[in-house]
Amino acid sequence: MRIRQAILLTFAALTLVSCGIYSFSGTSIQPDEKTITINYFEYKALKVNPSLSNDLTEAMRNKFRRMTRLEQVDIDGDLEIVGEVVGYDVRAQGITANEVAAQNRLTVTIKIQFINRKNPESGFDSKSFSAYSDFDATQSLDAVESSLCAEIIEKLVEDVFNATVAQW
Repeated sequence: MRIRQAILLTFAALTLVSCGIYSFSGTSIQPDEKTITINYFEYKALKVNPSLSNDLTEAMRNKFRRMTRLEQVDIDGDLEIVGEVVGYDVRAQGITANEVAAQNRLTVTIKIQFINRKNPESGFDSKSFSAYSDFDATQSLDAVESSLCAEIIEKLVEDVFNATVAQW
């Protein structure tokens, strides 16, 4: 009886692995999707952050390198991500009784096009993603900008990853 259970368990495991669709990282990449192109994120926001595009692009490439089996290629990947930074804004958040901002919020907005050359129906033309981080109004943006951007980039990369290959 144990041999039968072991054979059934082995068969079930091989069936799941061989279909190639599911993985332990939560991705749903089809077996025929082998390469990905992640283009440089163009910076189109009015307020300038000179390193944001590069940092975002590299973080995105690293996420896909770590979490998928896809080979990264410079052009014409089976999957392709084209993105741009369209918003970089700081706004006052919590107002105190003296009508002074207690906190400020840095918000970054990106727009993504996801091309799937093997399964076009799973791609999308344009989708916006935003992430923010709050900071104390007594601090200048210059003092906290790099740590806020790192936190925001992490959130944006996770959202894009989930919307493209995890399809959550």
